[in-house]
Amino acid sequence: MAYKPVVTEHANEFIGNLHRLHTTQMGTERIRQNLHLETDDVVQWCRAKVSQQDALIERAGKNWYVTVENCIITINAHSYTIITAHMLKKT
Repeated sequence: MAYKPVVTEHANEFIGNLHRLHTTQMGTERIRQNLHLETDDVVQWCRAKVSQQDALIERAGKNWYVTVENCIITINAHSYTIITAHMLKKT
């Protein structure tokens, strides 16, 4: 059985605004530390992840939450600022 990505009703709005993704210097360091990344371009890394076919894009209140590859990326829905990202906890 082929995997079918879960798409929420607001996902098209989010995908249409990927060019707006950005973060702060503190956000860059927080994301890099939380995900143990070695890249200098955290925004491009996040953009690539949230663009994947298996990304689950959900909107809750003022934020977008994108779950992909065992991590969750939190993005402000108004400004498209990447707030944080962290690994999902194993249960």
